[in-house]
Amino acid sequence: MIESSAITKQEEEITLIKPSKGWGSLNLRELWIYRELVYFLTWRDLKVRYKQTALGAGWAILQPVLSMVVFSIFFGGLLNVDSGDVPYPIFSYAAILPWGVFAKALNDTGRSLVSNRAMLTKIYFPRMVIPLASVFSSLADFLIAFVVMLGLMYYYQIAPTSNIWTLPLFLLLAVITALGVGLWLSAMNVLYRDIGYMIPYITQLWFYLTPIVYSASEVPEEWQFFYALNPMVGVVEGFRWALLGTADAPSPMIGVSAVIALIVFISGMFYFRRMERTFADMV
Repeated sequence: MIESSAITKQEEEITLIKPSKGWGSLNLRELWIYRELVYFLTWRDLKVRYKQTALGAGWAILQPVLSMVVFSIFFGGLLNVDSGDVPYPIFSYAAILPWGVFAKALNDTGRSLVSNRAMLTKIYFPRMVIPLASVFSSLADFLIAFVVMLGLMYYYQIAPTSNIWTLPLFLLLAVITALGVGLWLSAMNVLYRDIGYMIPYITQLWFYLTPIVYSASEVPEEWQFFYALNPMVGVVEGFRWALLGTADAPSPMIGVSAVIALIVFISGMFYFRRMERTFADMV
């Protein structure tokens, strides 16, 4: 964390910026003051991502749709993975939506500080602004891809359940998880660049530990608690329950996942604040 104090001399205001000592506080008020910077960085990330591309924002639709097609052919068709009473394409796409937010946010957030080294070394602002902007830009892709979900539900004549109002809560849980892990990884990536190379493998392993191509009910009951320690398990099952009504309310699983996500998120913020005093020197 960076502490600042103002000294008035001869009617001129001088701001002194100095590193804090110890763990310090999160100073979230400072993030609110710099909220416009979060907006501009988010908009910049979106423009850079689709600049000079033929499809533009269409990539936000093409990527999850192609994943759905591949999963439907191999897992739904050849391996005959059980999807209950729901057609496998929409069963898998309902899981791809929150996973896409999480994976994109995690990858971008983990590398965000190193990618913006020029800003870190030249001007002062709350460093947490950078990973926050990376997370918000991934939400834009989610909104675009969600249109396909509505089209699939119309095609398969599946009406949204009465629990659809809980969908933003599950999305928030995915964002909190991605930001929490991303804060840890982005801070460590400044010190150890190996982390940047590990992030794709971490994401890939996490994918197989999340019920995207299969249902969480396939996991033996004695392992359900340990399985729910992965916060994305509760998110994915919650999305399917809220949109498709594929199972009973996953309240125990959601409870465990939410607690773990909050622990990772809060600890990630404190660790990030603790380490940000060294970012400009190490990046």
